[in-house]
Amino acid sequence: MPEEFEGSDEPENLDEPPAFFPYETAGHERVPGALGELVEVQIEGVFAAENQGSISRFVLVTDGERRLPIMIGPYEATAISLPLEGTRPDRPMTHDLIRNILERLDLFVERVVIDDLWNTIYYAKVYLRRGEEEIEIDARPSDAIALAVRFDAPVFVSDGILETGME
Repeated sequence: MPEEFEGSDEPENLDEPPAFFPYETAGHERVPGALGELVEVQIEGVFAAENQGSISRFVLVTDGERRLPIMIGPYEATAISLPLEGTRPDRPMTHDLIRNILERLDLFVERVVIDDLWNTIYYAKVYLRRGEEEIEIDARPSDAIALAVRFDAPVFVSDGILETGME
């Protein structure tokens, strides 16, 4: 059995996780800030639309002039809409649990940034702060927004991404 593993095609560097962005491994290089300056947006709400019997849910963010709909799942829709409505469930939801853990570790969400778009998929980052230390965490926009509403943290979107919402 051990001889099966001799000369295997395992990656050489097992200390590094695989690339988060699919194009990091395809010979393309990400250019930070390539989608323009960051613009603060407000969460207009969570909405649902029916199309041929299928329900699509999305969170709508706006800078006051432009609107960007971001498709989300039903659980994420609930996770965002409950705190926006001021509703508190009897038991903590996953994002409430994360908030409680972060607060116990003396961390808070400083801001959320949606700054990348690849094959119609938006990518976000959550910026945590503890004292002078800032920690950047990759996240889905829906999860990042669900945390932002729990921490009353600002949400930013790259200008270029806001422009795509206009198309």
